[in-house]
Amino acid sequence: MDSKERISKILLRKPVDRIGLFEEFWTDTYKAWKEGFGSESEVILPGLKLDMEKGWPFDFTADVSFKPQVLEETDEVILLFDGNGATLRKHKLHVSTPEHIGFSCNSPEIWYTDFKPLLENIKGRIDRDGYGDSVRRSNRNNSFMLCSSWNVFQNMVNLCGHEALLTAMATHPDWVHDMVTAFSKLAIRLHEDLFARYGTPDGLYIMEDLGYKQRLFMSPAMFREFIKPAYVEICAFAKSLGLPVLFHSCGFIEPIVPELIDAGIDCLTAMEVKAGMDVVRLFKNYGENLSFMGGIDTRALCTNDRAVIEVELQRVVPILKEGNGYILSSDHSIPDTVSYDSYCWFVERGLELGRR
Repeated sequence: MDSKERISKILLRKPVDRIGLFEEFWTDTYKAWKEGFGSESEVILPGLKLDMEKGWPFDFTADVSFKPQVLEETDEVILLFDGNGATLRKHKLHVSTPEHIGFSCNSPEIWYTDFKPLLENIKGRIDRDGYGDSVRRSNRNNSFMLCSSWNVFQNMVNLCGHEALLTAMATHPDWVHDMVTAFSKLAIRLHEDLFARYGTPDGLYIMEDLGYKQRLFMSPAMFREFIKPAYVEICAFAKSLGLPVLFHSCGFIEPIVPELIDAGIDCLTAMEVKAGMDVVRLFKNYGENLSFMGGIDTRALCTNDRAVIEVELQRVVPILKEGNGYILSSDHSIPDTVSYDSYCWFVERGLELGRR
């Protein structure tokens, strides 16, 4: 069974030869493992290959032609003003989430006059060359090809910041609805344009960060009102092309898993253990209607202790493989504190446990 066939069946929860395999790695990890990689986009593992290839072709920055301006810079950090009108502080020595300093789009009036018109333009928003490289790698390896992109919540956060956006859900709901509609329409247009030129991939991979430790950023009711309609739209678009939809979110999102299933999501990814997610519990509650990728506590991998990693694998893999709907992966991107040898052993042992 090749990778494309394997993942296709896993997403339908049909019998397979083994669980699937996919992973995300921090850029710092590529650097630390440079002898174990052919390039920063293709992992070389002894006798093993990832079952999926992920292209990241779209740029949702409001002013996509704007070149970020450096406001301050030290040896360790840089303060940038970007095309979303956002001021962000970023680390230079390692990859991390940028610190939010300020956002220009902080009222409905500014949105309607300065930012919404920019989102009507799709020119310059598609990295055709990069996506083409991903398609060629997928064809060469016969792997499952995913078209990946941020969805509406993260795009609004990038534009407004969490504080203004979440406050607006209560104080200016019409503004939030309008932003959701604008970003959702832009996403569909970008997918349509890309697929018309390259053909359809094997699936869509949509990404958000909807929660933090033990909490969602918003109530389930607000998710249903503001965010879910965009998920229904992108899933309907995907299903019209016969494509499954994989959904990634960091943080605790368990209260809205039934809403994600109802919207049309086929596979839930990440399931961050330290935030309170438990892939085994989710499988027992929703495994008939949902496939899973991830849920392996990255902190266990960071110990580089095979006994600790074995315990974590035994917690998840023997149970999840019984549903025919599991793809082995960490609950977050692999950091550079995980050694190359430890990761290779994790994969080999995980797939051994996951064979039928």
